[in-house]
Amino acid sequence: MRLDKLLANMGYGTRKEVKKLLKTGVVRVDEEITKDPKQHVDPEGNHVTVHEETVEYREFIYLMMNKPGGVISATEDEDETVIDLLIPEDQVFEPFPVGRLDKDTEGLLLITNDGKLAHHLTSPKHHVPKTYYARISGHVTEEDVQAFQKGVTLEDGYVTKPGELTILVADDQSEIELTIHEGKFHQVKRMFEAVDKKVIYLQRIQMGDIHLDRDLEPGEYRELTEDEVNILKK
Repeated sequence: MRLDKLLANMGYGTRKEVKKLLKTGVVRVDEEITKDPKQHVDPEGNHVTVHEETVEYREFIYLMMNKPGGVISATEDEDETVIDLLIPEDQVFEPFPVGRLDKDTEGLLLITNDGKLAHHLTSPKHHVPKTYYARISGHVTEEDVQAFQKGVTLEDGYVTKPGELTILVADDQSEIELTIHEGKFHQVKRMFEAVDKKVIYLQRIQMGDIHLDRDLEPGEYRELTEDEVNILKK
């Protein structure tokens, strides 16, 4: 890897800024000062320092965000995106959201630059379960539970795979948890519309075996632990 790319990827500035940094003589490779941005280095084998501090190379970044409502699950958009909420040091890894949550949906969103893992988590053939908490306008009943277990027919004729619906509060405004194994457009909302009810608040609380960190306020995020990353890769 070129030295200027390594330093840029690790947050030391743009390629242009890194070249200026190199000219000052504060960058060393294996204790030797280098000013050549084109010099090739082995991130794992060479010891690179800036201002005598070791550059710790990382190829991938894994983040958990509590996505707030009103923010787009995308890398670029006219409106604010989840990537806009990241600090510049994390944005340099060029991460992207794993799957998507609707603009008004809150909760667990994984963000990474590991394309292989993202594909594993979003590929329909892997059936990674996703669990949501929702408030529903309407009285959710055991008949709805049974209907979701069989799969409901959406307005376009698609029959969903079985969903696991748990009633937390059954009233004129109900509270539920729902686990699904697919991710059709607006699926949770459309499933409840199929049984003549309306979702008025939706939050994803789990993906696979990863639970939303309740210490994260909407818009906050943290790095996944090594154990959490390993769980996702199983």
